[in-house]
Amino acid sequence: GELKLGFEEGRFFLRYFETTLPINPRSYPLILRRILTGLDEPLKEIMGAIIKSFERAEGDHAKANVRELLASHPALREQIVRVLRDLEGKVGTPVSFDDLHEVLEAQVYRLSYWRVAAEEINYRRFFDINTLAAIRVEIPEVFEATHKLVFELLAQGDVTGLRIDHIDGLWDPRAYLRRLQERTVELTGEELYLIVEKILDPLHEHLPADWPVHGTTGYDFANQAALLFVDSSSAKKMTKTYERFSGMTETFDDLVYKKKNLTMQISLGSEVSALGRMLDELSEMSRNFRDFTRHTLTVAVREVMACFPVYRTYVAEDGVPSAEDEKVVLRAILTARRRNPSIEKAVFDFLRGILLMRLPDRISPEQREAHVRFVMKFQQCSGPVMAKGLEDTALYIYNRLVALNEVGGHPGVLGVEPLEFHRLNSERHASLPNSLLATSTHDTKRSEDVRMRLAALSEIPQEWQAAVNKWSRLNKKHRTKVEDEWAPSRNEEYLLYQTLIGSWPLGPVDLRSYAERIQQYMTKALKEAKINSSWTGPNEEWEQAVSLFVERILGSKCSPDFLGSLMRLVDRIAPHGAINSLAQTVLKCTTPGVPDIYQGTELWDFSLVDPDNRRPVDYQERRKFLASLPTYGPGDLVKDWKTGRIKLHITRQLMQLRRVHSEFFRHADYQPLETEGAFAKNAVAFSRAWKNRALLVVIPRLTAHLGEFPMGKAWEDTSVIEFEGSRSWKNIMTGKSLNAEGLAFSDLLSDFPVGVFFNP
Repeated sequence: GELKLGFEEGRFFLRYFETTLPINPRSYPLILRRILTGLDEPLKEIMGAIIKSFERAEGDHAKANVRELLASHPALREQIVRVLRDLEGKVGTPVSFDDLHEVLEAQVYRLSYWRVAAEEINYRRFFDINTLAAIRVEIPEVFEATHKLVFELLAQGDVTGLRIDHIDGLWDPRAYLRRLQERTVELTGEELYLIVEKILDPLHEHLPADWPVHGTTGYDFANQAALLFVDSSSAKKMTKTYERFSGMTETFDDLVYKKKNLTMQISLGSEVSALGRMLDELSEMSRNFRDFTRHTLTVAVREVMACFPVYRTYVAEDGVPSAEDEKVVLRAILTARRRNPSIEKAVFDFLRGILLMRLPDRISPEQREAHVRFVMKFQQCSGPVMAKGLEDTALYIYNRLVALNEVGGHPGVLGVEPLEFHRLNSERHASLPNSLLATSTHDTKRSEDVRMRLAALSEIPQEWQAAVNKWSRLNKKHRTKVEDEWAPSRNEEYLLYQTLIGSWPLGPVDLRSYAERIQQYMTKALKEAKINSSWTGPNEEWEQAVSLFVERILGSKCSPDFLGSLMRLVDRIAPHGAINSLAQTVLKCTTPGVPDIYQGTELWDFSLVDPDNRRPVDYQERRKFLASLPTYGPGDLVKDWKTGRIKLHITRQLMQLRRVHSEFFRHADYQPLETEGAFAKNAVAFSRAWKNRALLVVIPRLTAHLGEFPMGKAWEDTSVIEFEGSRSWKNIMTGKSLNAEGLAFSDLLSDFPVGVFFNP
């Protein structure tokens, strides 16, 4: 009784609550014939002719005739509406729905229970969202039609660059990007600035060298920066604390493998089943492999995909795998074989040959096309499997240090040293100097300032261990038993405490509204983790128990001991989180690349995942702060750090520098600089030079044992070494000139916590 038929402007349609679906004009006769018996002969003759027009697929002409007929015979509309109501059937009388079923069966779509798509589907979706069907832009006509507006904007000069989201979902990303650039050259005479949303391993993976793009949307930089501010020497202590508290001893790689398999079972099973069927058909073409069963081949597809170390490979229809793609496939096959010793080795050998396009010598064009289609479909599927298994599941479960649980991140690695960070910057400068550098986006799991504060926890592992154990004891009475399990679980509780530490506001706290934000976040985190609840099978009792826990520990009945202890730890690390954020802002605006500043992050922003990070931004406050900056000296900004003016000041100074000296930032080199002295490991320095101009950047890291805002003498004998450059600098942060014989941090950071010096 929930399916309703409608009629407007000569057209029939089907409505299911907020969803409206078209009725195929060729099936209109099934409806219109039902009103013939109630018409006089002249009208019946006219309607009969209209019905024949629909049967001949003359839809537009026939609809126009229906509209004319209704205009001259208004009463006819009431008869049509009565017919539609009869067709809809009567609840409680199953046979009354037979005619409606006949109409629905005549449509180009099939109505089905939404869970069916997890096992049976014949179109490509956006991840596992059934209502977002992908279009095939690899077809030239589709490409032109869907890019019509984009090309108009490019031709008019209204747009000079494009950001391509979800590039891995395309049939052939390289061919698509080349077609985009070619069409732009045809329209404007020059290539456009092109950025792709490509999730890369932050330490080891690179964009394919033959893509005609300027870089990524910046998640790789966000993760590299986060790793820089994590103290890798505390890895063992942080791991031990997490494992003892949560009982979670699984490695991150093993967890991702399991969750990718789970994704292929509950969300993307239909896609994997289709690949298994296609591989079975390929095996039938060869006498050597035809005895492999469809079940075994489907399992092999699923296992290899679960072991893929990256989102996807990029073998083209007419190409051979790159060395990088071949390495990925071989690694995945080897890992899958090791994890599945009971599956015959020859099955994986067969799949390896297919994925690497090692096709038989004697093969028909049709057989070759089938091989290619399988490889292209496999590549399109491995990306969503990785995204759902890693980003939308594992990152909500492995909670050792959630500062690293970011899109494109690998929380199994706890920190990198400055030397490695410099290597990554140098690689970007050499290959993609105009790539975006992001620290917060609409899709980040936590805002940049939350991540930077949480990174500081790695500097005080023993204090963190003592605090989290104490809080759990104090709050034990607030947990609720749900089906013999205590909610929240220990792992969820560990995530919650980090969430509170990272997102606690610097100013006055409205505990009620703040608790509501945390409750909403925890509910989403529970659903994404898919352990005690999920989007497809919500456990409302568990979710309510966790929300109640949040309410109790933050509400009027909270333990003063807990709240006091929490705030003391926030006070302890917040200044160091702020230093990390300021240093990160400097890196984003000065290392090779183009800084991307997300709305609202000009000041401190302690947002969590969407929708929390899409709350309205108070731009009036930012304008007011911006106008007040000239009245603040360096010392004032440091004292006033909690308002965020100091971050706004750094952002403004560096963006103005980039605007005035845009050619410099476009062409300058990148030179890592070594540091020496008592706190050498707490310092990062580099220079950039072009023609007769030079830039010197020095920032702190791991400052928890150097005092709240280490400046001047706090740095003792720490200095930059072996730097042959100008001795006359302008301090961009303070406006002062600096003439230094040596480059001691006590001079470079004498009255401001970060240093950017320019010699114009």
